[in-house]
Amino acid sequence: MNRDMGRVAVLFGGESAEREVSLKSGAAVLAALKRQGVDAIGFDPADGGLVGLEALAPDRVFIALHGRGGEDGTLQGALELLDIPYTGSGVLASALGMDKQRTKLVWQALGLPTPESVMLGPDADWQAVVERLGLPLIVKPVHEGSTLGISIVDGRDALEAAYRDAARFDARVMAERFIEGAEYTVSLLGDEVLPAIRVEVPGGFYDYEAKYVSDDTRYHLPCGLSADEEAELAVLCRDAFAAIGAEGWGRIDVMRDDRGRFWLIEVNTVPGMTDHSLVPQSAAHAGIDFDALVLRILATAGERR
Repeated sequence: MNRDMGRVAVLFGGESAEREVSLKSGAAVLAALKRQGVDAIGFDPADGGLVGLEALAPDRVFIALHGRGGEDGTLQGALELLDIPYTGSGVLASALGMDKQRTKLVWQALGLPTPESVMLGPDADWQAVVERLGLPLIVKPVHEGSTLGISIVDGRDALEAAYRDAARFDARVMAERFIEGAEYTVSLLGDEVLPAIRVEVPGGFYDYEAKYVSDDTRYHLPCGLSADEEAELAVLCRDAFAAIGAEGWGRIDVMRDDRGRFWLIEVNTVPGMTDHSLVPQSAAHAGIDFDALVLRILATAGERR
């Protein structure tokens, strides 16, 4: 029995739109911890709430809850009050990371490259949005993950419909300048930046289906960048991660335009840990197998305190 970590509660499921992905992530993490002899138990806050979690009396919590209620600072704040160490970022960084628009404002204030965006509402001047951002453009819910509610808009007439689709997921919706080019994702583990992955999707859009269901999505490792280019990308992602106060582990999504410039898209402070997920792939390429990855993430729960 691996008793160094004490009793560990793996939190997964929840009530967000990403519940199904969270269930898969949590199950994989729980199985890895048990294989390593950790005294671990799974817990779904949708079933027992904080009262049920407190009754388990865990020494640490591994957060595998994606989306609102698990990744946005609310759970982190509750665990702080309960004095239970947990994995990943703290309250502020979790809340900021879940808010795509405010994350971009922080990056912009620090001079970090991120595509221009505007907030949308039911009475938005759709033509003015198109004139400012150009076409195509991206419409996305501000507080949602797993590309839920995201659309690529090719014409002005489709913009309002895309807004209404995104508004089904969130009251706050943004439009973002579209970056034509290659898509990269960079994982961070403690102070280490893991190898970048270039994501290639046959349909050209890395949506929910491409992320979690399709076997056609290609993940290029090594990513195809030169050593200097990947080093540049690593520094950019480390700076972007630190800018919002993120810690422990996470992932930054980046686009590279046809002039070779990198653009920060968003940060994920509780990335997926499914069989399609990117952090485990990047870690494996760096020589860190899934069980070792889970243990290293869990170890970060004690570092904050």
